[in-house]
Amino acid sequence: MNKTVNINLAGIFFHIDEDAYLKLQRYLEAIKRSFTDSQGRSEIISDIEARIAELFSERVKNDKQVIGIKEVDEVISIMGQPEDYLVDDEIFEDEPQPTQKRKSAPSKKLFRDTDNSYIGGVASGLGHYLGIDAVWIRLIWLLLAIGSGGTFIFIYILFWVLVPEAVTTADKLTMTGEPVNISNIEKKIKDGFDTVSETVSDVAKNVSDSVSGAAKNVSNAAKKVDLKKQGNNIKSSSKTFFDTIGDIIMFFFTVFAKFIGIILMITGAAALIALIIGLFSVGVTNVIHIPGLDIIDIVNAGNTPIWFVSLLAFFAVGIPFFFLFYLGLKILINNLKSIGNIAKFTLLGVWILSIICLIVVGIRQASEHAFNERVIEKQEFYIAPNDTLKVRMVNNDTYGSPYRNHQSFKFAHDENGERIIYSSDIEIIVKSTTDSLAFLSIEKSADGRDYSSAIERAKNINYHFKIKENEILLDNYLSTEIKNKFSDQEITAILYLPENVIVNFNNNTKNFLNYRTYDGNIVSSNQTNHFLKIKTDEVECLDCPDEIDSDMQDGDEGIKINEEGIKIKVDSSSLRIDKNGLKANSSDVKVNIDSNGIQIKSDNN
Repeated sequence: MNKTVNINLAGIFFHIDEDAYLKLQRYLEAIKRSFTDSQGRSEIISDIEARIAELFSERVKNDKQVIGIKEVDEVISIMGQPEDYLVDDEIFEDEPQPTQKRKSAPSKKLFRDTDNSYIGGVASGLGHYLGIDAVWIRLIWLLLAIGSGGTFIFIYILFWVLVPEAVTTADKLTMTGEPVNISNIEKKIKDGFDTVSETVSDVAKNVSDSVSGAAKNVSNAAKKVDLKKQGNNIKSSSKTFFDTIGDIIMFFFTVFAKFIGIILMITGAAALIALIIGLFSVGVTNVIHIPGLDIIDIVNAGNTPIWFVSLLAFFAVGIPFFFLFYLGLKILINNLKSIGNIAKFTLLGVWILSIICLIVVGIRQASEHAFNERVIEKQEFYIAPNDTLKVRMVNNDTYGSPYRNHQSFKFAHDENGERIIYSSDIEIIVKSTTDSLAFLSIEKSADGRDYSSAIERAKNINYHFKIKENEILLDNYLSTEIKNKFSDQEITAILYLPENVIVNFNNNTKNFLNYRTYDGNIVSSNQTNHFLKIKTDEVECLDCPDEIDSDMQDGDEGIKINEEGIKIKVDSSSLRIDKNGLKANSSDVKVNIDSNGIQIKSDNN
């Protein structure tokens, strides 16, 4: 059973075995004696203790772990032996024996270099980490900030917050990739004193020169010792074959991990930049009315503030990408500062709250289309049997479209300057009736969260038509005020015609007629520009090329081939093949094959 001691080393609390504590104490005392007459002694000792505390922290897995002799020996092996710097030949009694453990090359860590900074030291620190002059890093950062519309300033702020500042001498050595040992700590601090001494008086310069000379003597002595130690290290640190293989494997693993980190960081940064641009463009449409983005307000039937939805979307999507960016930085930068548990749980809470609010907004938006109701407007008119009724669409240069589109809508300003929504979602249906009067039924339909709101939106649809003499003029667009939002507004024009009436649909109605006949609809889109005679639940085309005798006299037999197609007539049977399909007629059977399908009629049925 071993006794443990609690120590405070460089402000960090450790549990340490008593034997290990005594050894560490003798080691530190020996270091202090080696720098008795050195300039900056207190700073050197402070930085050495901070480095030892950092090495201990790397080896401690949890708060209750006790530091033993093994950990102390490992730290001493990294920091170096204090007797190498003694000028009074004192001996460090408990010197750890040289081990065969190979020492890894010093690795750089990313710090902010505030000693050479203009703002936060990020560019200078990246210059040390990447081995590039800080001037080029600053130039690249400036170009990225301008090219991204200033959003890279946000990335700079993230680096400023997350990357630690190089405060201690050990941090500054690690930042440049130099080994953090007693020799380099001493040199770094004395270099700082040398730099300061250049700005003081001549007397201070003389003192500084004396101290530098003493330091040089110590350094020369250290170099002599280093030569001896280097020879021993060459012998003791020979790598085996398997050590080399292990280094190669670890190198490729490290390169792969860094590559993944770069991919994650670029992906996260790109997503955050896009979200920031989206937030400041879409989210402020209600304030500055960005052209082209007003359409978002039109489809917002739930009237949820656009800026609020944009903010929720930014948090819901941006927070995961922020952690993706943070993970990439964590892979690339070993010493990256943690954002802290408070920040992590706060961001998690904001993300969950944003998801819940977006779900509520989505449900509210969907509920605006829960009911579809319609209002009907009818107008009767008289047309004599065998008279011809003409139907055509009326276009409007501002609103109209020659094509029907169920999902298409636009907005524009009317003659009074008011913004309105217009759509070409109009359908024409033709049915036969046994009444003597014809009539036109205009059905206006719209969606709403309940019956009353759907009816109200349907009533607010503006649609115009005109019946004059034997002609029906239908607008090819509908309109409604912008306050009604886009709620799937639709017009269905149902034309009821008595039997024996002849109707002609203008070619501009083709896109508004259904492509087939169904559920009582007796006119299809391929029957425009023809004279159709109304029958019971069907029409008879009076000028359609159903028969093929237009180019032949009765009783002629033969084959005719021209650019219109192929015509064959034999006795009472005929066959015609052209761009409209195939038609075959005989005395008993008629066959018609076209885009509507196959129709077979027999006189026996």
